[in-house]
This record gives sequence, C-alpha cells and structure tokens, in this order.
Amino acid sequence: MIDQGIKSRPIYERLHIDPSGLRHLLVVDSPSYPSEALSAEADGLEIWSVAPRESEGVIGAFASEKERRFRSVSHLLERLVHRLEHERMGLRLYAAGQEGFLWDVFGIAQHAGMGKQEVFLTQFGSKARRVHCVHCRTFNEGVTTTIVRCDGCGAHLFVRDHFSRRLSAFMGVKIDAEVPGEVPPAEQAYL
Repeated sequence: MIDQGIKSRPIYERLHIDPSGLRHLLVVDSPSYPSEALSAEADGLEIWSVAPRESEGVIGAFASEKERRFRSVSHLLERLVHRLEHERMGLRLYAAGQEGFLWDVFGIAQHAGMGKQEVFLTQFGSKARRVHCVHCRTFNEGVTTTIVRCDGCGAHLFVRDHFSRRLSAFMGVKIDAEVPGEVPPAEQAYL
C-alpha cells in the first residue's frame, strides 16, 4: 500500500562537522541524541535540546556552558529564530530529530538567509510523520500508519511518500474519494 514511486523523500546522512564553519550549533528535539562524536569534532559546539517532560520545573546541570535546554520544541524554534536574526556569517547549523522538526529548522534557517550548504540535517528517533491534508490544510502530527483520519475534516487520508520541504510534511489525500466509505485497513508503517 505504501507509495514507492515518489522521489521527494529526503535522504539523510550522519552529521559531521563542516570545517569551513567558524561557529557550530546543534539543535535536537530530544535530549537523548548522542552528540559526543560531534562535540569531539568541533571545539565549542553549542547544543540546544528539548528537556524531557519529567524534568519540568527542575533546573538540571548541564555538561558544559555550551548546552542549553528548552521546555518544548516550539520554545526552541522560537529562540532559534531570534538567534539567527542576530547571527553573523560563519555559523553552521546542525539539526537532529524527527522529520517535521528538521524541516522546521531548515525553513527558519533559510528565512534567516542561510544556504543549503550551511545547514545539515539527520533524522533521529521516531519515524512518525507529519501529514498535511490536501483537502482542509490541517497538519496531522505523529502519524505511524499508511491511512489516517484527518483531525480537521475527518477524511480518511492515504499517507503518500511525497514530502513537501516547504510544508515540512508528507501529503495526505482522501483515500475513498471515488467510492465513499471504501477504506482499506491501515498498515503500521512508520515507527
């Protein structure tokens, strides 16, 4: 049932420090990302991550002064916008996390004037997808099946393998458009 003929799906590689950068910032949507290898490659690597829920209200000790934790992904992204507005040339931005997060970071970086050669992405953690309903424009988060009911319009959507970098989401199209009510069983596909 998975749509295999589409070539828009991003391909990610392991993160490596770009030696041409003067400053390096790693942003991750999970504190469990193993950043030690990158830290060893770049002296002074800043690491921004989202704190785990169980640490809410607790100020944790950081491994170094270059680490910063945020209460949520949206808080981290908000601060990233502010940081990049005041940044100078020479910064290399690295992002690790779920696909929607990666492309939100990439969009923020592009809006701030960073080029593709200054931003590096790698997928880490859940492969759950952000699905954009092409009918009502609702974003459905954390989708792990090939068919999902849209949170906005209630349509049964087939999750296509077409990824929109502009929307940071996969496309979902109504699966029973031709024969209303004829919905095949959903398959668990993206964990």
